[in-house]
Amino acid sequence: MRLPDCVTVLLLPPHPPELNPVENLWHHLRSHYLSNRAYDDYDHLLDAGTEAWRKLTPDVLKSVCACPYLERAGQL
Repeated sequence: MRLPDCVTVLLLPPHPPELNPVENLWHHLRSHYLSNRAYDDYDHLLDAGTEAWRKLTPDVLKSVCACPYLERAGQL
């Protein structure tokens, strides 16, 4: 594959959860809202997940999903 000069390729390991921001978000939701609970049924679980999702604020998302490695990559 030929890449234009303005494109920089960053090679990452195939499955690095620490490099996937959504993994950090799910960990945050599980650890703060969804763990240590028993759910009566699927609807109860869905309601708990919805409630947890609605508690996320832009500041929490920015801090939980921060990707310092991407910020550094933009400086290359």
